[in-house]
Amino acid sequence: MPKLSLSSLASLSLRTYANPLQDNPSYAVVKQYFVNVDDAVSQTIVVHKDSPRGTHFRRAGPRQRGGYRGFYSRNTIPLTPKSVNDIHKRGGTVIGTSRGGHDTLKIVDSIEDRGINQVYIIGGDGTHKGASVIFEEIRRRGLKVAVVGIPKTIDNDIPVIDKSFGFDTAVEEAQRAIDAAHVEATSAENGVGVVKLMGRFSGFIAMYATLASRDVDCCLIPESPFYLEGLGGLFEYMEKRLKENGHMVLVVAEGAGQDLLLESMRTADKKDASGNKLLQDVGLWISHKIKDHFKQKNWTLNLKYIDPTYMIRAIPANASDNVYCTLLAHSAIHGAMAGYTGFTVGPRVIERQNKVVITDRMWARLLSSTNQPSFLDPKAISGFKKDEETGRTQLLEWENHEEAEGRGPSDSLKAESASSA
Repeated sequence: MPKLSLSSLASLSLRTYANPLQDNPSYAVVKQYFVNVDDAVSQTIVVHKDSPRGTHFRRAGPRQRGGYRGFYSRNTIPLTPKSVNDIHKRGGTVIGTSRGGHDTLKIVDSIEDRGINQVYIIGGDGTHKGASVIFEEIRRRGLKVAVVGIPKTIDNDIPVIDKSFGFDTAVEEAQRAIDAAHVEATSAENGVGVVKLMGRFSGFIAMYATLASRDVDCCLIPESPFYLEGLGGLFEYMEKRLKENGHMVLVVAEGAGQDLLLESMRTADKKDASGNKLLQDVGLWISHKIKDHFKQKNWTLNLKYIDPTYMIRAIPANASDNVYCTLLAHSAIHGAMAGYTGFTVGPRVIERQNKVVITDRMWARLLSSTNQPSFLDPKAISGFKKDEETGRTQLLEWENHEEAEGRGPSDSLKAESASSA
């Protein structure tokens, strides 16, 4: 038999065979020689002989579930109409979730190897940042894959979306905690109910739950700084409310007052697996501060601290969020099927990060509802006044300039509207 070289083998028309593991849910590509620390390491190999797919091997040992790790270190989960028939009636997520584990190259390798052409990524601000990186890598490789983001966070803080699903449900459930705090506060002498709600950088849940409840005397959010002691501080306001009503309810978002905690506890900034700053428990901290203050004043105080954080996040969606989720899902699928990629679905797109604007009417309505002060120190107030005076001066100068040219401000606005039209 003559010897065959590699060049002669390449010229032969040999029959090719598809990889039998290509479509197996246990198969994941790893384009490297050594096992990565993030990959699941098999402890044993289990052979399934009576499987409907025939004899094959399944990976065994430690596995990661959910989140970005699911692209390359866990078996896939088939989502059929039957399997997802009633998931809207349950809280949480059937596909799992995790922090960290984002390895762009390995994720896109898995997408390419499995022949996936549509990727729907559901999550909040950090998840959407990861989706953007995946989209850029897919575009760099020239793959025909649609990448679609679906906003899901109860904090409602995704930068380009004015509302995410889960928010209405969170506000509705937060009211139950506020109602419980109000009952406890009114049942005791100088009763104080403290409720901590979710909101790392945006206080929308705390603000809307406060407005809906009408039982809250003070609401603290990350966007509005506050201080405890001294004239116009939180303690002075609490003393006033307790003298008037004999009880009060305080709602605080988890991201509020973090600068005060760092200054008081002198702890270093730490981050989680996703790179997010680990927050100190502001609810527990402020409860201890309130108790210490009134103890020094020789006041009888009955404080009850309620943290419903994960109870709120784990409940099923309400009717409003169910309808909204359906609209987002339909929009995502229609966009991907129409050939669009690298987009996020939502009712309205805004250019700034979604945060509470404390100079807006909604925050003014909250201050009117609770009768609480702004808690801004005199320096901040003087700074706002200077900004307002500067703005008025610039407006007067502009009006004088327009009048000098023989036309009023309204004529100029009409001209601008006509040019923009």
